[in-house]
Amino acid sequence: MSKTRDIYIEGVPNDVPETEAAILRSRLCRDINAFMDQTRCEDVRIKIFVVGECDEGKSSLVNALLGDQNQRRNSDEKSLEERASQYTVQKPLYNFDDLVLSEAVMDNLLSAVDAIAVESIVYKNWGLNKIQPNPHIVLNFYGSPGTGKTLAAHAIAHRLEKQILLASYADIESKFHGDGPKNLKAIFHAAEQSNAVLFIDEADSLLSKRLTEVTSGSEQAINSMRSQLLICLEQFRGIVIFATNLVENYDKAFETRVRHIYFPMPDEECRREIWRHHLPKQLPLAADVSVEKLAQIEDVCGREIREAVIDAAVRAALQMKKQGKHPTEGVVNLKDLLDAIERKKTERITLSTYKLNQNEEEIVRQKVQAGLCR
Repeated sequence: MSKTRDIYIEGVPNDVPETEAAILRSRLCRDINAFMDQTRCEDVRIKIFVVGECDEGKSSLVNALLGDQNQRRNSDEKSLEERASQYTVQKPLYNFDDLVLSEAVMDNLLSAVDAIAVESIVYKNWGLNKIQPNPHIVLNFYGSPGTGKTLAAHAIAHRLEKQILLASYADIESKFHGDGPKNLKAIFHAAEQSNAVLFIDEADSLLSKRLTEVTSGSEQAINSMRSQLLICLEQFRGIVIFATNLVENYDKAFETRVRHIYFPMPDEECRREIWRHHLPKQLPLAADVSVEKLAQIEDVCGREIREAVIDAAVRAALQMKKQGKHPTEGVVNLKDLLDAIERKKTERITLSTYKLNQNEEEIVRQKVQAGLCR
């Protein structure tokens, strides 16, 4: 039952007959009450301005509201093709030679690629299209950031000789209610029309459980997108790859439709290869730089290794410049790289999205304390 509220409506022009104004106010109050019931908003105050007859301050507000209204209208009128045109495909940037992963992860990836390769046979020749009219492959790469999920998506597209469409949750959500599901549908449409591999990064919000108790418009929008995603997955003909960061609460409907591949933090053997890959021959290294020593640094991902090398190189060049020398005279030594990797790991402390266990929390506490004492 609708809650009774005090809603104030000001500014109805004087030339509007009082009876008509009362009816208009009544209808507006009814609609606003319904809006507030659904969104649980409170304390709504509405002012009515006549464009061209209000002061400068009010005029700017009106123009802003009208601009937002026009933007909303234009967004509503966009066709599926228009929305899909916002998302462009590209050639994959990496191949399997660029990947440094454990044997188990690599086997899982190659197995997925092999399954895609025989898809046409089992669906068309063996009649499986009768039980699955829209054949598709859905993968979820999950694991900590920087462990190679994006590179692996590119590598799969390269192996299959397909283009790739890159998207993230930020590309899908919208400030306009109801646009998120439309954008999601458009992304799938764009990928299917281009026969491209669809890669959706940061998909944690999309794959999480749908909310059973919706308390706001934003929560309703999230649920709508998750429901639309299920529809898109059922209708899509192609390859979809999601990337998530250790989601704890996958929606059961997604779990049964997705093949999950875990990307762990690299072990020592993988770290050794990653360091070698990110120390080019042109980089001036001191004699004390040892890949073996660097590989012994635990709990570091490929992205952090890459960024640490860049960080150390830039600092070495800047140091030469401060000394009045040419930056090319700089040399990167082992301490530069060790300090850089520690900086990256310290940054991660404040950015981590997964829950730490008691032992990890103690390690983090010690690292923070050590950083404060430097």
